[in-house]
Amino acid sequence: MTIPNIERLTRPDGETLACKRIAGSGATVVWIGGFRSDMEGTKALALEAAARERGWSFLRYDHFAHGQSSGEWRQATIGRWREDAIALIDSLDGPVIPVGSSMGGWVALLLALARPERMHGLVLVNPAQDFTERLMWPSLPDHVRQAILRDGEALMVEEGLGEYVLTARMFEEARNWLMLDRPIPIGAPVHILQGRADQTVPEAHALALVGRLTGGDVRLDLVEAGDHRLSTPRDLARLVEAVERLRSL
Repeated sequence: MTIPNIERLTRPDGETLACKRIAGSGATVVWIGGFRSDMEGTKALALEAAARERGWSFLRYDHFAHGQSSGEWRQATIGRWREDAIALIDSLDGPVIPVGSSMGGWVALLLALARPERMHGLVLVNPAQDFTERLMWPSLPDHVRQAILRDGEALMVEEGLGEYVLTARMFEEARNWLMLDRPIPIGAPVHILQGRADQTVPEAHALALVGRLTGGDVRLDLVEAGDHRLSTPRDLARLVEAVERLRSL
């Protein structure tokens, strides 16, 4: 599917990031999606609708090797997704409010550390910082871990994520960007929305993040019965209001 009004940011290696933006006022709200998701998801579209209604400046984009962006999946790493997010922010003017979902929360945190002067605030939805090491690798069946160690990759077929390859390279490179073993100095306010029934990124993972964040106000909303998607109408309204609250600061 081709998305109308798509813009492309060309990276130094010739790969392109697909993005779509809404012109508006104030800090630019930047949607950063999760692992194997794209910018056409429910939360991204809800934020775009809010941007149109409320006059926000808004941008949503696809990671390298996701959605409408280019790239070979086997070359995808946390470091690459971080670099692309930084490049995208560098292409914008003024302050930004990254809204990161799941893996996008990790990317948003790394972005905030790389460009602290650009951060007006962060909204994180079930953030999955360090997920490769702390969540994904321990949860893989032993035969999958053995295949990755032996062959450098393993084929995965999962409901909601489709068919894809997990590479040893992704896990190894991600160790350069682990966050939960040290303080995370982010001066901008951070608002975390965490589903208490999330089976992918558990509540304890968000609590560990709160314990590491230093330098600014941190708000954690634990959503009773909330799952990993946090995409019910009530969840989406909560997300929009979290962004609106940070915009008003």
